[in-house]
Amino acid sequence: MFQTRTEGARRRAAAVAAATALALTALAGCSGEGDDSARSDAAPSASATPSKQPSKPAGNPPPLPEALTGQKLSWEGCGSPAPGRPELADRWECADMKAPLDYDKPDGETLDIALIRTRATEDDRRIGSLLFNFGGPGGSGVATLPNSERTFSTLNSFYDLVSFDPRGVGRSSKVRCQSDAEIEKALNLDLTPDTAAEEKEFLDDAKALSADCDRKAGKVLPHVGTSDAARDMDLMRHLLGDEKLNYLGFSYGTSLGGTYAHLFPENVGRMVLDAAVDPTAGSVAHAKNQALGFQRALENYLRSTGEDPTKGTKRITALLERIDKDPLPTSGGRELTEGQALYGLVTPLYSQSSWPALEEALEEAENGRGDRLLALSDNYHGRDAEGRFEASSHAQRAVSCADDSSRPTMADAKAVLPEFEKISPVFGPFLAWDTAGWCAGWPVPGEREDPEVSAEGAAPIVVVGTTGDPATPVEGAERMAKELGEDVGVLVTFDGEGHGAYFASSCVQDTVNAYLARGEVPRNGLTCEP
Repeated sequence: MFQTRTEGARRRAAAVAAATALALTALAGCSGEGDDSARSDAAPSASATPSKQPSKPAGNPPPLPEALTGQKLSWEGCGSPAPGRPELADRWECADMKAPLDYDKPDGETLDIALIRTRATEDDRRIGSLLFNFGGPGGSGVATLPNSERTFSTLNSFYDLVSFDPRGVGRSSKVRCQSDAEIEKALNLDLTPDTAAEEKEFLDDAKALSADCDRKAGKVLPHVGTSDAARDMDLMRHLLGDEKLNYLGFSYGTSLGGTYAHLFPENVGRMVLDAAVDPTAGSVAHAKNQALGFQRALENYLRSTGEDPTKGTKRITALLERIDKDPLPTSGGRELTEGQALYGLVTPLYSQSSWPALEEALEEAENGRGDRLLALSDNYHGRDAEGRFEASSHAQRAVSCADDSSRPTMADAKAVLPEFEKISPVFGPFLAWDTAGWCAGWPVPGEREDPEVSAEGAAPIVVVGTTGDPATPVEGAERMAKELGEDVGVLVTFDGEGHGAYFASSCVQDTVNAYLARGEVPRNGLTCEP
């Protein structure tokens, strides 16, 4: 699957386009389209009153021991949390929170969850803590939040801004299964196999990664799922001294937020889910959604250049077929394979500001060179000039396979291949084959076929979707709002491009800030125009 990490994807795409996601020009305009009248039932304020103990939802694990619920977070300066920005050192502090490795055995072994925060800038207006998750799964909140400080300055007047590395990520028992050389080798495989031999190589590689993850991180693999992370968030809420959890989640962070709301509806404060993942979709349906979303974004890009989308799609498909047969040379001596080219195409579609970089890369590739597409692929995978990989995809796989109980086979992939190719001749074949390779041989059974997010009794939850979102199509936001419950989900739509609306639309940003800061629930069905 393609990553659904909002800020990470934006950062990578923007780096290639010589712009950052946080510097995107805000887009203006709101309209009140929708089927419901404006709502005035603002969510309860989450003031720093004595907090409830972490809840024990019906049918869930036993209560946590005092050793965990009574722990004191030891906040200390963590230096500059963002490379090249020493000025941040004085504002940010870090701590580790102990959580049970296995929530079914709360008195057993623990692991440390890394947290970071900056205090509210105006004590007289402080509401409490605002917890962030920037997606992935596999994204580090400890690394991402400080770089987003300026974007959230308004919210920082009302909240301590807090984020964390979910279990299996970054400083929280990071899952990394293979070396840089092994990751590079896997990326150069044929990801859309054409022969029986290529199919075997594809499946063998997927199983080898699963075995490597079992060998290097087997102890934590059963316990890195979204339900465990949601329970960690409720422990955080308690230890931070908040009666309710106030939360801003992006992309995969919407699935995490929805899961929290399902498990702890009575503890939901002001919650916003931007670039919402479809909670009704298992692995195959999620891949189909992404085929639809990335093809839609590609066609929007082609229209912006004046090219007919059908003709442009055929041109790009033909280019990929040529690269599959004969990889393109690059100035660094590496070759651009079809798989790397696909990732190179995906990266700039996450942000409209990077579309010019896509145009340049395609032109260069059609002229026989692969440097620009390979650079875009490297940015997607977090590969630096020395060949070192960020490897967050290992954590992404670990979380995804712990969550999803479906295990499609190669036969299943072949069965859906025609449908996926029809949806997207460019991205469909890769995404269809990937359904079989994603959790092949994974040593841990998944929890369920799709996440449960129904949250009867929770405060209003604002769900944001973008019509041109490639990674989490807008239909997912519509389904998320519906699944949360009629009196819970509040849908806001940005009629624009890119993955995540908060960073791209001043209308969305103002709407979200008004809810989080003042409890002003937006109209259900509100549309923000570019």
